[in-house]
This record gives sequence, structure tokens and C-alpha cells, in this order.
Amino acid sequence: MLDDRLEGAPRKKALVEVRGLKMYFPIHTGLLRRKTGDIKAVDDVTFDIVEGETLGLVGESGCGKSTCGRAVLRLYEVTDGSVRVDGHEIAHLGPNTLRRMRPTMQMVFQDPQASLNPRMTLASIIGEPLREHTRLTKPEQLERVYELMDQVGLNRDFANRYPHEFSGGQRQRIGIARALALNPKFIVCDEPIAALDVSIQAQVVNLLEELQDRLGLTYLFISHDLSMVRHIADRVAVMYLGKIVELASRDDLYGDPKHPYTRALLSAVPEPDPREESRIQRIVLQGDVPSPANPPTGCNFCTRCPDVMDICRKVDPEYREIAPGHFTACHLYCETTTMPAEPTAAKEAFEPIQQGE
Repeated sequence: MLDDRLEGAPRKKALVEVRGLKMYFPIHTGLLRRKTGDIKAVDDVTFDIVEGETLGLVGESGCGKSTCGRAVLRLYEVTDGSVRVDGHEIAHLGPNTLRRMRPTMQMVFQDPQASLNPRMTLASIIGEPLREHTRLTKPEQLERVYELMDQVGLNRDFANRYPHEFSGGQRQRIGIARALALNPKFIVCDEPIAALDVSIQAQVVNLLEELQDRLGLTYLFISHDLSMVRHIADRVAVMYLGKIVELASRDDLYGDPKHPYTRALLSAVPEPDPREESRIQRIVLQGDVPSPANPPTGCNFCTRCPDVMDICRKVDPEYREIAPGHFTACHLYCETTTMPAEPTAAKEAFEPIQQGE
């Protein structure tokens, strides 16, 4: 049952509920362009986001993070699964009903330059959602635009300037102001700092945190920067090849990662203290990420996992709770064996199963 795979969020109202989400892109080949397969960008993903919290979604490039965020907002037509936002099922809504849901959920895009119309002024860009979804008069729209500019730290004198006249950090603030225009409850932040200078990244993240505290926003924060996710997220989900392999509270995941892929990711995070850096044992994964068009049999991570077992190549591990609020999909923690303290202990526990096969 999908409902049995809840992610251990606090027992508060879940603003976003995702169950078994799948986002497949068809592959067409040949002269007649017949469908010969699917790219499984998002494959059976389940999670909740509680009101007022930030869920971080991390993973390497190409794992399906951004596709998952866009599918949750129905910017793509979902292949299968359920997505509920503020109690409303949106996965298969018609266009007119979905349009009425848009003010509740918004998105901040990765590239602030590409997501802004170069032919529109700042005031026109921020005011576009107001023109489309509200009946405010032009003076009321302009006043709301000024209010949003104040919230994100933009000078009102910039209202008639164009996107090319702003820096990367200022352009991202414009994107944030546009997302806030309709007073949304839920915002997907799709790597909002990836295209910014390091000196500007902290300013944008601090702005997002300040707005969340002031307006009670709920975030899905997508990023590959594990250090920044640790700073902003309440809980963290780790994604690999279209699937969530581990989900836990921030402190549990960074302090005691369970899945081998999560351990490898965290071992790659640079440590500012040279003494600590010298003691870190890097986990270097061998091989390349398999194609989402042809994922391996069994566990998606079995081709690169340092703790791989025979069962991993045959059976897809169940995504289950192994500790209060801590979920993972790994045979090291399946029900047929006790939860090991170290991966080597788990290997020994599985030896009788391998021999029995």
C-alpha cells in the first residue's frame, strides 16, 4: 500500500502528498517513429511535505530531481501516481481546474536569466500573475508590485528596467517576487542558487528562509549542494536514477546515513577544517550512472554500490521505515535480517541467503 510508505514527517497537516509518482518520457525510433521504450525520469516516488517545512531533494545531475519538482506542480503531464496539494488532487486535473489551483503553488526556476522575458520590464514580469489571476486595477497591481519588490530587497526605482540590466542575484530576486505575487502556500525551488556566484548564494538562501518565516511558506528545495541543503532543509530526500533511496530528518541523514549512495554523496562534501578534511575517507563510486531508459534489474544502484550482494541484482528493494522517521530502499536493512551497524556485518548476515539461491 502506498499509504504505508509515509516518510516519517511530524504528525501535522501535510500540505503536499505525493504517492507513487511516475514521469516517463516515451522513446520513438525508426522511420515511423514508433514507441520503443520509456525514459523513466521519475519512477514510483512517494513523499509528504508538512506545512511550513522545507524538504530538500538532492542527488547527482540527471537523477530526476528537477523533473520530479515540475511533475509535482503539473508542469508535465504525469504518467501515473497521485499528487495532492492543499487537499486537492492535481495529478490528472483538467486545464481549467488546474489553472484555479495555480495561485496555491509556484516555482522558482534554476536559471534566472532564461526564466525572465527579456522584452518585459521588472514591473511587468512581477505583475503578470496579477493580471492573469486577479481582478486588481492597474494602480492596485502596481502597488502590489512595489510591495513585492520591498519584500525581496529590490529598489522601487528599478521597476521600469529590463532583466539584462540586473545581476544574477537580482534576477533571482525578481523570480522570487513573481512566485510570491499570488500569495502561494507551496513553492518548488529548482536549484535557485546553482547559477549564482558563491558570494550571492547565501543572500538568496537567507531571503528564502526569511520569507518562509514571515509568510509561512512550504518549500521543496531541489539542489546538488549538500552543504546548502543542510543549512535550509528540515528533512532531506536523496534521489538516484528516478527513485528516492533515502529520506530522513536533516540531522539523522547527515549524522547517520544508511544507504550506500547517501554515504558516498556525503563523503564528497568538502570540509573547511583542514584537520577534519584529512580524516575524511572518500567513497569513490566506480562506473557511470545507468541510463534511465534501461535501468538495471533489481536495485538501480547495484552497478555502482560498494556493498552490493547477489539479491541486489535480482530484487528491487522495498522503500521502508528502518527507524522512526528514517526511510530507505536497501537490502542491507530488509526485514529478513537485523539492521547492521556496518555494511560488512550486513554482508555476513546475507551469506546464507546467497548460498541458498
